Amino acid sequence: MMNRREMLLAPAFIRALRDRPNVLWILGDDLGCELGCYGDRVVRTPNMDRLAGEGARFTRFHTTAPVCSASRSAFNVGLYQTATGTHHHRSHRKDGYRLPAGARPVMDRFREAGYFTANVGEVAPGVRGTGKTDFNFTHAKPFDGTHWNQRGAGQPFFAQINFQAPHKGPAFKAARQRKDLVDPEKVELPPFYPDHPVVRDEVANYLDAVQMLDWQVGVVLEQLQREGLAENTVIMLFGDNGRCLIRGKQWLYNHGTHVPLLMRWPGVVQAGTVREEPCHTLDMNATSLWAAGIDVPEGYHGRPLLGPQAKEREYVLTARDRCDMTVDRIRCVRGRRYSYIRNFMPERPYTQYNQYIETSYPTLGVMKQLHAEGKLNAAQSLFMAERKPAVEFYDLQKDPFEVRNLAAEPGEKRRVAAHAAVLDRWMKETGDRGGEPEDEAARQL
Repeated sequence: MMNRREMLLAPAFIRALRDRPNVLWILGDDLGCELGCYGDRVVRTPNMDRLAGEGARFTRFHTTAPVCSASRSAFNVGLYQTATGTHHHRSHRKDGYRLPAGARPVMDRFREAGYFTANVGEVAPGVRGTGKTDFNFTHAKPFDGTHWNQRGAGQPFFAQINFQAPHKGPAFKAARQRKDLVDPEKVELPPFYPDHPVVRDEVANYLDAVQMLDWQVGVVLEQLQREGLAENTVIMLFGDNGRCLIRGKQWLYNHGTHVPLLMRWPGVVQAGTVREEPCHTLDMNATSLWAAGIDVPEGYHGRPLLGPQAKEREYVLTARDRCDMTVDRIRCVRGRRYSYIRNFMPERPYTQYNQYIETSYPTLGVMKQLHAEGKLNAAQSLFMAERKPAVEFYDLQKDPFEVRNLAAEPGEKRRVAAHAAVLDRWMKETGDRGGEPEDEAARQL
């Protein structure tokens, strides 16, 4: 039997590899669905809109966690973060934690199939990926290199480009140095935000950063075209969690986990396709394996979105656990029509202290002040409540912003119970470890 090195040198193996497509993941950090192709009327995203037009756009695509490290630990492995002990944000940084038996990063599976794996650094002068992994587990060598051009002759690649935008911090500042900034007066505010100049400016700055990301995506697409790779590369563009604004990132409301998925595969995915079924990032992982001709492992929590194994989900399940120093446990069942949220720690308010949010979300300070002055309406006051409801249930068709909790409505009793049963079954079948006390060593950041 040939070893991997001998296989890579074998002409028949090289020919087989040449028939396989490259797979490229393009990630926006904290990227929600505020794109032109998703209906945002203010932001300008021509490159991502073109990508959607040349492939498929998924309208109910979600991450399994509303924060980066837990989400990335799930979609890079293909298993829910709650099943692998990687559900707490930025955990296991110093304790050498390894994934459970049978759980492996997707890069290993590609590598064993003959692919070159890369976490891309510089794409072009002035355009760089961050190289972010942010895994809540230890892995000696996740990737082979930092660019697909380091691969062997005839070797296909699996690569990720992790852009920083539109994450708060440097990306927000850099975006404000560009031309054609979003007019704060024109942004559309959800009903749970007060109409205030500071709020409008923060949302506009986020959209500015989305526009900067779009420019970076355009550079990537040009690079692939210039190198003759565009026709044989499956592109999947998505966010690692929802938008970095109040009631978005770190929460299981729609804005916290709903992210874009744009998929282009010339000759396979029909241009202009719109897919409306619920699906999540673990399915994208499984789809990537299927596209490369790699068997999807038995017991995987993702299922391919294409091919004979494709099967629509009725629900997506999402989970939030400790974020930074803020302890909480929340689970959500989300379908086409309804969302069910269970707060395991309702005594902990939405606004319990989180240093990142306190120092990076100016909208929160405005809302606290207006709340103290009695100037927030009912929808805006929800986030200021001293307790969370134990159960939340929303009709997404009538209430897409999830501000009218129907959990106590007599007419919804059967639906609430049905969704609760789905959650209970999922927690048992996947081995949700969120109820286990966290080891102190795992919390050392």
